Amino acid sequence: MTILIEQSALVSQVEQKNKNELVLDGGFTVPKVLTSDAFVAPEINSFGQTFRDYNAESERQKTVEEFYRLQHINQTYDFVKRMREEYEKLDKAEMSIWECCELLNEVVDESDPDLDEPQIQHLLQSAEAIRKDYPDEDWLHLTALIHDLGKVLTLPKFGELPQWAVVGDTFPLGCAFDKANVHNKYFKENADYNNPAYNTKNGIYSEGCGLDNVMISWGHDDYMYMVAKENGTTLPSAGLFIIRYHSFYPLHKEGAYTHLMNDKDKENLKWLHVFNKYDLYSKSKVLVDVEAVKPYYISLIEKYFPAKLRW
Repeated sequence: MTILIEQSALVSQVEQKNKNELVLDGGFTVPKVLTSDAFVAPEINSFGQTFRDYNAESERQKTVEEFYRLQHINQTYDFVKRMREEYEKLDKAEMSIWECCELLNEVVDESDPDLDEPQIQHLLQSAEAIRKDYPDEDWLHLTALIHDLGKVLTLPKFGELPQWAVVGDTFPLGCAFDKANVHNKYFKENADYNNPAYNTKNGIYSEGCGLDNVMISWGHDDYMYMVAKENGTTLPSAGLFIIRYHSFYPLHKEGAYTHLMNDKDKENLKWLHVFNKYDLYSKSKVLVDVEAVKPYYISLIEKYFPAKLRW
C-alpha cells in the first residue's frame, strides 16, 4: 500500500498554499498528492507478520514480551531521574554524528518485533523513504537518520545499559500507567504502581502541563534529544520532538496521555504522525547502499550539527 498523509491528523490550522502543497503552522510543507514513485509500504514485516503484532506466536515475540516484562518492572520514576542526572553530564564520548551512526552496526533492538537488522540500516531505510516523499524537508531526512542513535547506550563505552533501559515503547512515570501501553499487565510489579502520589490519571502533573515537564521512561529517545539539544543543533522544534517522543506509541498511536500535552506539543505531534509511518513501515530486508547515500547525509549533518558532539 502507498503511505498517504492522513488529512484528519493535519487539517487543524492548516493553510492551503497551492493545489499540490499544504503548509502546517510551523511553515513546513506537506505534499497533498504523492508522486508515482512515492514510498510504498510493505504489508508484512521481515518475519512474515503484520507490523507491531505483539501477540503473534514466534520465538521473536517471546523475546519481545520478556523485554517488556523487564522494562515495565524496572522503569520507575526514581530510576529515570537517576539516569537523566547521570547522562546529562555528556561525558561518555566525543564524536561526530556519522561516527555514531557507524557504531550502530553493533546494535540489534530486542524490543522490535519487526526487524533484526543492524540499526544503521533502519536509520537509512527510514531516511530514504521520507526523502522520496518529502524531498524539500532536509531537516526531516536528518531527523530520521539520527532518531535512534541513542541506542549506543547498550555499548560498553556508554554504560552498557540493559536493553530495557534503552529501547522499546516509552511511557510517563509519575502518573497512572495507561492500559494503552503494550503488555501493560507487567506494570503491576512496578514499585510505582501502588504509590498514591503516582497512580492517578494526572499523578504529580497538572492537565496541559506540557510533555517537557513530564518524566518519560528512560531510553535512547531522551538521551539523543539531550545530546542534540545540549550540543546546539539547529534542527527545528518538530525534529527534536520526533527524536524525543518517537517511541511514545501510547500517545501517538493510541491517543493516551493527551491530557498532559500543551499547544506546542499538539503542533509538533502532527509531524510525529508523519514521521512514524516511515519509521515503522520502512523496515525491510532490502538494504540501503550506505556508501552511495553517505555524502548526502554528511552534508545535512554539517548543516545542522557541529563537527564533534559530547555524548
